[in-house]
Order: sequence, then C-alpha cells, then structure tokens
Amino acid sequence: MSPPPWEALILVATYLDPKTLAMASCVSKSWFSSMSSDIIWKPILATHFPSLSTLPSSAPTVAYRRLFSMGHTATTHRLRGPSKPSLSLGDLVFAVSICTRDSNIVSIASPCDALRVDAPGVFRFGVGCDGAVLREGVEEVRMAWNVVLRGWRGVFTMMERVGKVGFAPGGEGWFSQELPAPGCCSGAVESAVVADLKVRMCGGEDKNVNGVRVNEVSVGILSVVDWRYVRVEDGLRYLQHFLLTNYAN
Repeated sequence: MSPPPWEALILVATYLDPKTLAMASCVSKSWFSSMSSDIIWKPILATHFPSLSTLPSSAPTVAYRRLFSMGHTATTHRLRGPSKPSLSLGDLVFAVSICTRDSNIVSIASPCDALRVDAPGVFRFGVGCDGAVLREGVEEVRMAWNVVLRGWRGVFTMMERVGKVGFAPGGEGWFSQELPAPGCCSGAVESAVVADLKVRMCGGEDKNVNGVRVNEVSVGILSVVDWRYVRVEDGLRYLQHFLLTNYAN
C-alpha cells in the first residue's frame, strides 16, 4: 500500500491530541514532516499556552511544535514536587548562646534530633535550660544561633544580633533576623524566611536572690509570607544549600 498523501495526514492530524501527534511523528520522516506542520500546532499552542502563541511573530523561525514542547516541559517542572532534602535532623547540632556585656546567660549545644519539637512536622525546636539568675529589668543582650553539621564539617549562622530583653518572671523575649536567599543570588534576592529565637523567664529558684532565670529557649524558621513556621523538610532543604554546597570541598 502506498502511504497516504501529506494533505490527508494533515487533515487527520487536526483531530489528534498532542500526545498522539508526537507518537505519529515517529512513524517516518514524511509523517514527522506532516505532523510537525505549524497549521496543526498553532491552534493547539493557542489553546494550551496562549502566552506562547504570540512568540513566533518576534522569532518566525521557531516552530509552534517546539514552543508547545517547551511550554509542556516548563509546566511539568513547575508541578513537580521538590526533591527530598539530603540532610536529616540527625545531621545537625544547634548551638545557641545568649549573653550580656558582663555575663553569659545561656550556652546550649545540642543535637537537633534530641531537642523538643514544638509541633509535629514544623521546623521549631525548644530546649529547657538552667540559665543565669539576672536582676529584673531591661538589659541589652547578644544572641547567636549557629547550625553545625555533625563532625564540624560545616557551620551556618542563623542569627547573630544585639537586642534588649525585659527580664521579668513569666516574661518572654522574641527576636528574628532575615536569612539570606540560597544560591547564586543570595546577595540580591530576599529569601522570604527569617530565623526566630524566643526566650522565656521564670522567677529565681533561690529565694535569697532577687532576679529571674531564663528557663527555656526555642528556635525556628518562619515564613514571612504567612508568618508560620516552615515544615521540617523545607527547613532542611534550605540549610543544605549552605552546609553541603559551601563545604563540599
């Protein structure tokens, strides 16, 4: 049997969906030529990706079939979920320190997976501590939160800042600091996440000491979009950009 004329192929092709057209174009060179015609792909492109259908006017050498393929690939990548993080909570050590000009208030270095999770699946962790006894009032403190890759294979500073805290029984101090964006644009693009650190105070255990004691510290990563703590996987995915990439060598 002689192959059908290309006019007949194009006529039939107008009733085929993009996937069937792609399969039919693999039959032979003549079928590929017929099934790749702009006459067929122009209305398909306009239906599925109308924003791309105007591009050939500025680049007439680009085929509509090629534009459809690019649009389909971009959509697939956009809908694809992020890959699993390479880090786990067991790979990290949290080091937190809070001090005044005269004394050290809190000094914590603990494996992340040993800390209390404030909410299941959320990147926010708390730890009880026996901080120094301080007089009531407002003081300037220096805070630092570093994430260390176990074995000292890397370190990333989540927060390092100075601020004032009101020390009173049952009181709280809350601090946040914007984090850099991962990747090559970290100096120009905001990351949309901040490091979060909270301290809680209680009355001094020693009745002879008139003061308060820091008895709990919590740290986490907040999204500035909805001011909620990010998921554990998202926090690990963020940290691996700095702990695994910067220290790969």
